[in-house]
Amino acid sequence: MLGSKLIVFWGEKTKEMKWFVLGFDHISAWITSSVVVLQKEWQQIILCKSSSEDRSTKGITLKLAGNNHLVPVPRVTDDDLGVLVSVLGQATFVTGLDLAYNLLTDAGAKTMATFLQENSTLRYLNLMFNDIGTSGAELIAGALHSNQSLVHLRMTGNKIGNQGGMFFASMLKINSTLEKLDLGDCDVGLQCLTATAIALTQNKSLKAINLNRPLLSSQQEESTVHIARMLRSNSSLVELHLGKHEMKSFGVEQLCEALYGNSSLKYLDLSCNNIICDGVKFLGKLLKKNQTLEILDLNANRIEDDGAIYLSEALSTWNRSLQVLSVVSNNITGKGLLALAHAIQSNMKISHIYIWGNKFDKSTRVVFSELIGMGRLEQGCTDVAPYEVDGEVFLAEMSHGLGKHRYWAPRCATVAPNAANASLAILPISEYL
Repeated sequence: MLGSKLIVFWGEKTKEMKWFVLGFDHISAWITSSVVVLQKEWQQIILCKSSSEDRSTKGITLKLAGNNHLVPVPRVTDDDLGVLVSVLGQATFVTGLDLAYNLLTDAGAKTMATFLQENSTLRYLNLMFNDIGTSGAELIAGALHSNQSLVHLRMTGNKIGNQGGMFFASMLKINSTLEKLDLGDCDVGLQCLTATAIALTQNKSLKAINLNRPLLSSQQEESTVHIARMLRSNSSLVELHLGKHEMKSFGVEQLCEALYGNSSLKYLDLSCNNIICDGVKFLGKLLKKNQTLEILDLNANRIEDDGAIYLSEALSTWNRSLQVLSVVSNNITGKGLLALAHAIQSNMKISHIYIWGNKFDKSTRVVFSELIGMGRLEQGCTDVAPYEVDGEVFLAEMSHGLGKHRYWAPRCATVAPNAANASLAILPISEYL
């Protein structure tokens, strides 16, 4: 149905999903007409709730993402957003709004900022990969100075730049409601990272922040030094993403030194950096003493066999808190993978491990096949699956991971959500990815 729009109703409490496809040539007409459908659907949910024992209803999430593969959808523009917020001003039952991959610019950001200043029910806002720039970031960050309802904001992929990131850093000194902020792939720089780290020494409400892929010109790892200083005093941050920071052994050492005294951080993402075995030596020492970390993501580094062995030594004997380890694409051969397999056998706390992209030999394939076959590793808790050809065991890749659907929407539900996005199930800071 060309020119149609797919709408998804998701009950946060009931976990029920409702789908509606409405055909209109212009999305503004669709938005205006769909308010009736929204109201009827919500009344039905309330009616069902009133006849059940559980009468608490948190609201629904309106998904208008522009990258839906199931139906060709017109993307939301700045003008469309004006119509949408006028409707949402009356629809207080909508507590989540997904506008990812649309055509929103700074003009749309101005509309959204005004809405955030007036709205008191929206808890989740996804604006990832629109075309919002520095001025739009200033308006949205400014609106959050007074907003007291939003707990999760995704700005991922909007090129707000270093100055735009500075506005959000300033906001963090004032806002006491926001719990999860995503500034990944936003082209922020060292100044923004430094200001954010300073703000988080004072902020006590933010639990998760994504600072992936900043634009750094220096090789001195100054940003990591400032973030490490923050971790020494911050007692609220639970989840930290530092992917693509060009981090080396020095940066890892700084973070580890800070984490010896930190008792709140549970999820550390160091994926896509320049970490080698020397850096992992510091992580191994940390894991021997730290009993807080639950998820460690080292995806796409180069820790090799020595790094894998450092980790396995800490996990085999000392650490009993880590549940998830990702070492995807780390140039690890059979020696290092076997060491990790033995650590899993001796440490029953580890429930998830991701190893695809390394060098599997026959012994590795057999051992991981046995771990899965005996139930020590559940099939949804790793990214490999064993199969046999002519009596020889091989491993196939599975679409499982910590956040496989962070940047894209799957065409169909071929993988269980908890297997594709394990971090949400293990550490549910927010119900949204």
